[in-house]
Amino acid sequence: MSLVAHSLDLIRRLQSPSGAYPASPTFSAYRGYSWLRDGAFIAEGVSRHGDVAGADAFHAWCAGVVGDRAGQVDALVARAARGESVPVAEMLPTRFTLDGVNGDDDWWDFQLDGYGTWLWALHAHSARHGRVVPGVEKGVRATVRYLTAFWHLPCYDWWEEHVEQRHVATLGAVHAGLRAADALGVLSAAESAAATKAVAGIADLVAREGIGPASAAGGAAAGRLRKWLGSDAVDGSLLACVTPFGLYPADHPVGAATVAEVERQLARDGGVYRYLADTFYGGGRWLLLSGFLGWNHAAAGRQAEARRYLDWMAAQATASGDLPEQVPDLLLAPERRQEWLDRWGPVATPLLWSHGMYLILADELGVRA
Repeated sequence: MSLVAHSLDLIRRLQSPSGAYPASPTFSAYRGYSWLRDGAFIAEGVSRHGDVAGADAFHAWCAGVVGDRAGQVDALVARAARGESVPVAEMLPTRFTLDGVNGDDDWWDFQLDGYGTWLWALHAHSARHGRVVPGVEKGVRATVRYLTAFWHLPCYDWWEEHVEQRHVATLGAVHAGLRAADALGVLSAAESAAATKAVAGIADLVAREGIGPASAAGGAAAGRLRKWLGSDAVDGSLLACVTPFGLYPADHPVGAATVAEVERQLARDGGVYRYLADTFYGGGRWLLLSGFLGWNHAAAGRQAEARRYLDWMAAQATASGDLPEQVPDLLLAPERRQEWLDRWGPVATPLLWSHGMYLILADELGVRA
């Protein structure tokens, strides 16, 4: 069985009857939970390969999860409008159980990027298949009200870290999500106006504070995106701000410089690190980030370079075809690996987001089941 076929089969088998995609079926810290961010890219992967029903079910689940919390969203928005500071612990969760409840385990909650990413993926799926998934309007509108009220706040990044910072990848996801939601045609006039205002505000903020200096070492003439506002660090999640989110497209100097600098600093032999100071499981190379870098190359017409990343991803599969979250060779901080093995056990395998990204990049390159 090809890795495309295995990935599609694995994702279908593991999708919950609720529509949620589990992040990983066996990994101790992820088991039983679904992230909007992970799931959105998983849904995008299967949507591209014809599993319309599976993607529909995931998007309906997301809409239900957020729609069920519309009252909570409106209460939070009203408090913020009165000038109250809303504690992080009272914001919407980062992840939900497969049945759509908050769950009892402590986690690094308050991440906005997943909500924006879901809206982006919902629109991409709807446009691809020529109709909006039924029953999503309430959830979309509640998500837009939440994001337009709170996009400017610091929150955790993709990696559940640095809640005190405003992360450019998060801003890029929200920017893309609000544009996508407006294009779905389900927003009220007031919600559409608020989304348009927030999109402009994000673009202005990133242009002023989210672009770092050009890299002389990389030969880039333009500045490139920062890990967070005020930092000159690079992060693999910034790739999504170029392709697919289009905060700065691949043909824009900032977009091109961002991809080039991520590749220069973080890519090695086909794998991509999250960031240079990473110590999680020793700081290995992540398959899903190889998928993003390959996706960016494919979008820019660099097919051979994109294929190199797809091939590296495939080479990391287990004998049964499962893709892990990261690999343990060429670690940035090998002395830190054991503490995570002791805490949570072996690296998440399979990670459905890795499979979703493989499917996306395979589709970009015309590789089918």
